[in-house]
Amino acid sequence: MFILFISETELSREKGLSAAGANAEALPYTAPADADMLYYERPRVIDCIPIDPSGHPTPALVTKAAVQEGGLPVMNIRAGTSIAPVAPFRDLGALPGRDPRIGPAVPDFSKISENAGSAAKDLAASGIKKFVLAESIPGGTTTALLLLRSLGYNGTVSSAGPVNPLSKKEEIWNAVSSRLGISTGGMKGMGLAAAAEVGDPMQISVASFVSALPTDAEVILAGGTQMMAVAALLRDMKVTRPLLVATTKYICRDRTSCFVDYAEKIGVEWYSAPLDFSASKFPGLADYEKGYVKEGVGMGGAVWYALQNGATIEKITDRTEKLYSTLTS
Repeated sequence: MFILFISETELSREKGLSAAGANAEALPYTAPADADMLYYERPRVIDCIPIDPSGHPTPALVTKAAVQEGGLPVMNIRAGTSIAPVAPFRDLGALPGRDPRIGPAVPDFSKISENAGSAAKDLAASGIKKFVLAESIPGGTTTALLLLRSLGYNGTVSSAGPVNPLSKKEEIWNAVSSRLGISTGGMKGMGLAAAAEVGDPMQISVASFVSALPTDAEVILAGGTQMMAVAALLRDMKVTRPLLVATTKYICRDRTSCFVDYAEKIGVEWYSAPLDFSASKFPGLADYEKGYVKEGVGMGGAVWYALQNGATIEKITDRTEKLYSTLTS
């Protein structure tokens, strides 16, 4: 099953931090709109075409194409958004994440963890054996950096577009680490408590979900450095089960992502989806090849899952083109 966890944080509203946060009024609709895209031709929670400020379509479009080509069952889990999607979802009763420069990012983490664990057990009891877990959370690469640093992984993270505001992310890490009086690795061994201080509700939800699954369940974390941070959290929680972090070639060739280096240090397998939109007739999709959109909504993991079910890259690409044409007509 392909499961999308949708979340939101106060930190994502920081100017210049997230492409999704370029419009503060639209930001709360970002993740719910992605959830809608998995079920409908276009978002129903807001009447607009889901594009970034430069006109590039949401990666949910590619995810949707992969889901359709692979015939994959899907589910949404609401893990801390101020607005609910119109599409069906399971609610973990989480609040949006807070600004970790001011105080704990996820003070209600115990309740979120318990509810996420219950969701995992319910789905496993229904006979599901393969779980591809994705995320949609604006500003998530920043909270990924904060969690990775706090657990001892010294590196950088990717961005949603070609310009990565690394200096801004470092400023935030400096402010958070100063508040807590820690340096890199200062929260190693604290597990969920570390994510509760510096991370976001998605990280806690996915990690708790995975840790509650039976040992024979197959787990794929669908995402880039955001899911790599979840993998690091799981290892810090002493979860030793095999993990595959599936992303796209756009993340792997982004030197600021440190994706492969993190995978080796954390001890997880990784996959890079070989998408190619260079021949697209739509400039918004062709620009994916220039790094304008790299990952999100489990794009790489959805492609991996679809290929396992007999789909091809060519068919996924063609369906993406058709979906985009329908969306813009």
